[in-house]
Amino acid sequence: MPHHTPLIATIVAGLVIAFIMGALAHRLRVSPVAGYLFAGVIIGPFTPGYVADADLATELAEIGVILLMFGVGLHFSLKDLLSVRRIAVPGALAQIAGATALGLGLALILGWSVVAGLVFGLALSVASTVVLLRALQARDAVKTERGKIAVGWLIVEDLAMVLALVMLPVIADLVNGAVSDGSAVARLLFVTLLKVAGFIALMLIVGKRLIPAGLHWVAHTGSRELFRLAVLSIALGVAFGAASLFDVSFALGAFFAGMILGESQLSRRAAEETLPLRDAFAVLFFVSVGMLFDPAVVVEQPWPLVATVAIIIFGKSLIAYLIVRAFGHPNETALTVSASLAQIGEFSFILAGLGTGLGILPPEARDLILAGAILSILANPFIFSLAVGRAPVRGSGVREVAAPATPASPTGHTILVGFGRVGRLIAAAHSGPGKFVVIETRTERTEDGEPRGLIFIEGNAADPAVLEQADIEQAARLLLAIPGGFEAGAIAQNALALNPAIQIIARAHSDDEVAYLKKLGADHVIMGEREIAARMVSLLEAT
Repeated sequence: MPHHTPLIATIVAGLVIAFIMGALAHRLRVSPVAGYLFAGVIIGPFTPGYVADADLATELAEIGVILLMFGVGLHFSLKDLLSVRRIAVPGALAQIAGATALGLGLALILGWSVVAGLVFGLALSVASTVVLLRALQARDAVKTERGKIAVGWLIVEDLAMVLALVMLPVIADLVNGAVSDGSAVARLLFVTLLKVAGFIALMLIVGKRLIPAGLHWVAHTGSRELFRLAVLSIALGVAFGAASLFDVSFALGAFFAGMILGESQLSRRAAEETLPLRDAFAVLFFVSVGMLFDPAVVVEQPWPLVATVAIIIFGKSLIAYLIVRAFGHPNETALTVSASLAQIGEFSFILAGLGTGLGILPPEARDLILAGAILSILANPFIFSLAVGRAPVRGSGVREVAAPATPASPTGHTILVGFGRVGRLIAAAHSGPGKFVVIETRTERTEDGEPRGLIFIEGNAADPAVLEQADIEQAARLLLAIPGGFEAGAIAQNALALNPAIQIIARAHSDDEVAYLKKLGADHVIMGEREIAARMVSLLEAT
């Protein structure tokens, strides 16, 4: 068996170089996404040295998009989607029309045809799924109102691009004279809409019953390996089936699969099982984008490139901002949505490739689209920081369930990290002195069945800013109820740096995690299996 194959080489080169460049970007206090993009440029065909297989990298990146959209669907219910339809549908369509008009204007100035200009404008109008979700997740904003609007907006854009991709071959035939009957266009459009509607109906009627039921059956087998395989099979299988049978994009198919499964009680476990693969393949997506970038475009077409980037970052964002404000939403929401859409991505590449292959888009247009995507993705974290702020968006922030008069900063209080099954039991049983502050990343957990008298902070406790928001300096105790022992260690380390006198009680699932947490300063570490065994032995000796 050969030890060097294009697939293995592409995965290894992509991940290793991405790690090096991502770590360097982190060291320079720049978003790791910038490092991943430069990693793609390094192993791409336009720079000297090793050249990875671009086709394989693109296919691997598509898996990342599928898993990412599946994960978003797990946390984005049909109720969330319908709740923003009044702004997401008209807003996205209006923004697509406005951005397409700007792209058409630039194309006409450059001497291209009207059809080429329309395709060029469409490619500039649709944002990248991966980039948008990464930006929202970094600020814990996916479940906020502004996050729901941005994600719903993106789904409408994706649906519009699905229609555009189906229509492009027919438009090319009309332009080239191969088809002269306009009824063929109307017939194809009707068939496409019928397929999309059929897929959605199938998922809501049949999938809503079969997918959760099947996963519950697998969960009852007690095999974690089988459960993980079932989750991946659902995500990838539904996405592939949607594309093969209904001509729906992989991303939309995976999103609906996740959204259906999100109604199940197993949604959190399913999200945790796909997280490592989701992150790894998302990195490969950015690497694959970087591989497409030809630095020569910057020298050969500087002013068209500046105009293209201006349309993506300023023109499209301004249109989205004005639309959101026109619908009566606050300035903060408008800025978040406009910053989310100030980039282009995977659908833009597909449109550019198809348009060029059909002969209706000039090659220089494809180069401008790819360069515009690279530069806008690279700039997006900075745009987000300017528009939204560097501090993570944490939904409603701090809130007190019992809603008494707002207290002063609590002294000697208890901080609980994690409000899952263990965290809820701790909060319900706690009767100690002082206030009880709960830090939880998933906002939906803090909505139902809350014990009274708790102060909730929505955010990631690994962020020192979140611990400071919980007044860690004045806290007496820190309870780490999250299941990840090594993640809990990072939280413990940050907590002790801010408050060396705090008492830390953590949970663990293995001897290695126990040793790790104690090494980082945890006062008490409780391993579930050990406690269960001790309790069973005590009951055995008592009988």
